[in-house]
Amino acid sequence: MNLRSIDLNLLVILDALLDETHVGRAANRVGLSQPAASAALQRCRQLFGDELLERGRGTMRRTARAESLRAPLKSLLSEIEELVDPPEIPLANIRQSLRLLMADYPALFVLPLLQRALQCSAPGIDLVILSWNGAEAARAALIDGTTDLAISVFQGEDDDLHRDTLLNEHYVVALRKSHPAVNDFNLDRWLEFPHIIVSGRGEGRSPLDMELARIGRSRRVGLVVPSFGMVPELLRGSDMIAMLPSRIALLAGDLTILPTPITVPGFALHLAWHRRRARDKALQHVVDLVKGLLCD
Repeated sequence: MNLRSIDLNLLVILDALLDETHVGRAANRVGLSQPAASAALQRCRQLFGDELLERGRGTMRRTARAESLRAPLKSLLSEIEELVDPPEIPLANIRQSLRLLMADYPALFVLPLLQRALQCSAPGIDLVILSWNGAEAARAALIDGTTDLAISVFQGEDDDLHRDTLLNEHYVVALRKSHPAVNDFNLDRWLEFPHIIVSGRGEGRSPLDMELARIGRSRRVGLVVPSFGMVPELLRGSDMIAMLPSRIALLAGDLTILPTPITVPGFALHLAWHRRRARDKALQHVVDLVKGLLCD
């Protein structure tokens, strides 16, 4: 293939088409008319000898060939941007959207602080918070470019991703202030009342149940909810008990917070992004803000 015959602009349009799987949205993203984006898609099909995007029921889906192109295409475009090295743009003048993946913990306490900080330092940076499907899905989204940043518990190292530890969290017991277990709280009283647990997959058991079984004890799980944000109000109106990350429990303000009656391991919360975004000024500014707000 003669490289002189390839229009680099076509690769930029292809990147948008593969991300959006929608000609109109891709056209808006790169500043083209929809007919021009459709024509570009046809040229890409000829270039790669593949349909790339196939029509489904009311939508378009990527072919296997298109899926295999996404990561190398993004890396190539990122390297070209670094080669060209565009002029420095002041933070106050940047107009850019960034996509963040995180569960409601830590979104409940991160987002208000982050949004206020951005309004002061870079008001043109807009945030899009994407739905949470677990740490492995977040890692895959960072690699294929469908998200820009992720806050999660990431296990192990990854050559493609840069990862910083934001904070080390521990669990506490939360219950309403007039709860009958407050005054003489111990392991027996803790297990006497039904528990609320948080699971996005609806799982009724957690590592805590395995630890309780190890010492010959068990608990009743009275309620499983998908979000930490739902728990405080449920505690206020019942005799149920919950084990929560300390920052979520403290955020509620009016709950009684007690140490766990048995040792429960905490966890480290990480901020991650793809290494190809190391010179993205808007992204790195958000990284710095999040680290400044949350790092222990």
